Parts: sequence; structure tokens; C-alpha cells
Amino acid sequence: MKQMSPREIVEELDRYIIGQQGAKKAVAIALRNRHRRKLVSGEISEDIYPRNIIMIGPTGVGKTEIARRLAKMVNAPFIKVEASKFTEVGYVGRDVDSMIRDLTETAVRMVKQEKMEEVQDKAEQLAEERILNYILPPLRKKSRSNRNPLEVLLGTAQEPAADSEHEARAAEIERKREILAQKLKRMELEQEIVEIEVEERSTSFMEIFSGSGVEEMGVNMQEMMGNLMPKGTRKSKVTVEEARKILAFEEAQRLVDMDVVKREAIHRVENDGMVFLDEIDKIAGKDSSNGPDVSRGGVQRDILPIIEGSTVVTKYGPVNTAHILFIAAGAFHVSKPSDLIPELQGRFPIRVELDSLNREDLKRILTEPHHSLIKQYVALLATEGLQLDFEEDAVDCIAEIAYEVNARTENIGARRLHTIMEKVLEDLLFETAHAGAAGMRIDRSYVEERLQKIVKDDDLSRYIL
Repeated sequence: MKQMSPREIVEELDRYIIGQQGAKKAVAIALRNRHRRKLVSGEISEDIYPRNIIMIGPTGVGKTEIARRLAKMVNAPFIKVEASKFTEVGYVGRDVDSMIRDLTETAVRMVKQEKMEEVQDKAEQLAEERILNYILPPLRKKSRSNRNPLEVLLGTAQEPAADSEHEARAAEIERKREILAQKLKRMELEQEIVEIEVEERSTSFMEIFSGSGVEEMGVNMQEMMGNLMPKGTRKSKVTVEEARKILAFEEAQRLVDMDVVKREAIHRVENDGMVFLDEIDKIAGKDSSNGPDVSRGGVQRDILPIIEGSTVVTKYGPVNTAHILFIAAGAFHVSKPSDLIPELQGRFPIRVELDSLNREDLKRILTEPHHSLIKQYVALLATEGLQLDFEEDAVDCIAEIAYEVNARTENIGARRLHTIMEKVLEDLLFETAHAGAAGMRIDRSYVEERLQKIVKDDDLSRYIL
């Protein structure tokens, strides 16, 4: 992030998302402003709040993908939530605080993974030592159980004479262990079977029945019960190669200081966290007077303090939401952004309208992105020896049909391409495993042959495409 300017952020997004330059520019500026805030010295930095964004546009035009790629680009804690899943406080369902708890959980996993990678070399070394002990444990010192307890108590007991046979055996085992250690380092025993002890993690009673109510009190019941109850172990026979992975993971977890992980995770959430609030248009508008609709005005009022900046108690500690970046999105077919309560509108000062996709956009989506849809299908079928080759006129035809069906039925944007591609390649995807290695050229006539009947029949296209 330190090296990426807003222009470079947009260029990186262009690799995955076609068009929507206005939305890309807005999120790039918002992201860069977060970095700029960190460089500001003094108390003024605390008063520089993120400029939250609301994206307005039909489904399938890239709203979610822009936010997801943005978070992945900067390795920031990110979650996507649907506003329609929340209910007003006091009703059965998810409360809005849960989005911050989920975000914190994501951050803890991210930081823990990073810390485990930092100690990976040490963990692998300890795992190798454990494998050596499982294969050939060292000889324990000779037992002193036959000594007179009274002499031990009075301090008059004599040390037993050294057993030369025992020492010779211990020295022989130590030599064998050194040879085995060298073989383990050279990866010569990877396919040998070894019996190891691994920690057994069973789903606890508290894990099943403790809900967000306990979490709101800042209590991690699972962790508390885990500290009281000893961890169980079980024996497992695996190859040395698998044992390395299992034991290295266990050792890495032991080496990581979870208190440090929690503190860093909370810091990241508060300064770099991103929440993508989808389907915000579903909670816009006035409450229904015909029934108990608890997913509109009440939810908006509950979301407002989270976005304005409040403290949410999680099982890892309190999290301040003042500097979390919120990106909301909605199609707003029925409602309008102005139907949101005025206070909530004010917390989304940046509004971006995304364009509907035309034929050219759909064609570019099929071919240009880094992992475009056509590249995905080519890679899938190549695994079974079938080499697909799409002619340009076939791509044109798919884009035209997708645009036509979107215009006649529900406009689901680029998602229509998934439906059409699956229908076009249905026979190939079904028969490839038995057809053997071959090449296949997809041209316009091939596409039309499989789709023309469906496209002409409006009723069929509604259900199939």
C-alpha cells in the first residue's frame, strides 16, 4: 500500500473488473486516504474519519468484486455481510454488532497465520525432534525405585553404582538417533509409517450453546473452559511426511503468543478493517404497516452508531469502529438512496453509480480479466485432456445472447455469462471424462446450435437462462 498510488490501485483493479471507472476511482482514493491518515502526526489524525462509500447499480456489475479485490490487495481484514440478514435489537436474529465480531474473527485468523509463518522454521525443527522421539525414544536413566526410602529421607543414601551395560546401551541408542536425525534431515524416511500423538479437538458443550449474548459481555467461554479442562490426545499412524505437517502446525500454534495476536488483530480492525454492506437497498424505505417488518427502519437505526463510531465488545476485547471503512451497495430498483434515514445517508458521503453492462462489456468480461470465465473453463477441461479453443465470433455470440436475455428478462449482469457458458459447454463437461484427449474448437455455429431454441422461446429462457 505504501508504494501504490490511487492510479496504480485502479490499474490493479482493471486486471479483474471491466469498466466501472468511477467506482474504482472512489475506492482507490478512500484506500489511499487511510494510508495518508497514518502518516499524519498529532491528534488531528484521530479526527480524520474514513469517507464511506455507497455503490448504486444493478446486480452483477462488479460491486462486490471491487470491494473484495480491494481488501485482498492490501491484505486488510474484510467481510461481506447482507444488510437484509440483520434484525432490530430485541427480535430473534442477527444483531448488527455481529458484523464487527466477524471482522475481528477474520483479523485474528489473518494475524495468527502470519505469526505462525514467522515461526515456521522453528516449528519444523521441533516437529522433527518429536518425530525422532516417536521413532526411537531416548533411553531413560536407570530407575532408583529400589533405594531405601528411610536412607533417602535421612540423606544417607548412596548413589547406585554406574551400570556399564545400561550406559553402553544408552550410547548405542544415541548413535542410532544421530543416524536417524541425519536421515530425517535428508528427507529419506518420508514414506515410513510412524505412530504419533496429536491433540484431539472435540466440539465442546460451551462451543455449541454459548451465543453472542455471552460474547457481548467480553467473555470467551470456550477459552475459559479450555484452560480448565486438559486437552486430550489420540494416537495416529501416519507417514513421516504427514507427521511433519501435523506436528509443525501444533508446534507453531504453541510458539505463537495469542495475547500479541489479539492486540494486533484489534489494531488492524480499528485502522484497516473494511466492511462491505450489501443489499442496503433492502432496508431502505418506510416500515411496513401490514406486519412486523423488523429489517428496515430499526436496522438502520442500529447500524448508524456502528458506522458513526462506537465500541463493540468482542471476545478478543473492545473494538472501536470509528475508523473502519464501510462500503455499502444496493441495486435500488424499488427504493432510492434518499429512502434511507437522513443520519445514515450522511455517513455515506461518497456515492457512485455503476453502469449496466453492454455487449462490449460482456465480451471483455469473457476474455480480458486475469482469470476470465473462458480461461477458467479452458483450465477445467484441460485437466482431462480436452483443449478448448474459442473463436472470436463465438465470444461475440455469447456476449450478444447474454445481453439480449438480460434485456428481455431479469438483468443479472455478468452472472448471466455463467449460466450461458454452462449451457453451451454442458455436453463437453458431461462427456469429457470418457471421450479421451482431444481438441475442440468452439465457433458461433456451435454456440447458436445449443442456445438458439432457448433464446427464441421466452418462457424457456426465463427458467433456463
